[in-house]
Amino acid sequence: MSAVPAGDPSSPETGGAPARDGAPAQEPETPGQTPGQTPEQPPETPRPQAPERPAEPGQPPEPPAGRTPSLAGLRERKKQRTRLALLDAALDLFLSQGYEETTIDEIVAAVEVSQRTFFRYFATKEDVITGTLAEHDRVLKEALAGRPAEERPFTALFEALRVVLCAIAQGDPTDSARFRRVRKVIESTPSLVTAHMAAHSATTDALVAEIARREGVDPLADLRPRFVVAFFMAATKVAFEDCARRDIWDAGTVAARVEEAVALIGRTVRDWV
Repeated sequence: MSAVPAGDPSSPETGGAPARDGAPAQEPETPGQTPGQTPEQPPETPRPQAPERPAEPGQPPEPPAGRTPSLAGLRERKKQRTRLALLDAALDLFLSQGYEETTIDEIVAAVEVSQRTFFRYFATKEDVITGTLAEHDRVLKEALAGRPAEERPFTALFEALRVVLCAIAQGDPTDSARFRRVRKVIESTPSLVTAHMAAHSATTDALVAEIARREGVDPLADLRPRFVVAFFMAATKVAFEDCARRDIWDAGTVAARVEEAVALIGRTVRDWV
């Protein structure tokens, strides 16, 4: 008979070491385990993901996990909507009662915003019109800078203008209608014609500088870049005025006639000068 009581931790059957007084008994070692090493825990079973709930009728779907709408993008879209609302309200008033007779108070009242909001988007009442066309000038300058270096100066200006005209003619119908209304307001308001030409002065200087850069000349010492740009700007001005005189306001037709006028001045300079 064994002298070790049944269940004694020092028994060979249990495989444990005798516990010292006050020390906890050691857990049995797993075969192949280094003494003192914590037994490995079995891997956790992945918890199933809950299926995405469909959006309620009339509600936008929830964005995927980790994706949230861009707050900056939302703010920019809201700003653009406010700016266009002010522009459209101003055009309605300019065409119905006249540019000079319309006040900023009337414009903001039509949109139900404050004067402070108006001045966030436009520096003056005049800027409602001239600032709208400034985007076309920006596109023209960028298109000219991207023309091939071997292109002749007048051809490069002409092709750059075609980019702007195509954008107007083939753009959103709302934008085309807005362009038509802006042109009507300008052509019917002498003060805006003057302001528009003043705004074009900065664009002219930028085009002269770009043509001089392309040709490798100093625009202060060589007048040829300024001559070429002056011919080009005169052609566009005459073409727009001709459309207004003929009561042509459709964006596509205006674009085609401006293109014809610019091509004509090239032939005129070649044949008549």
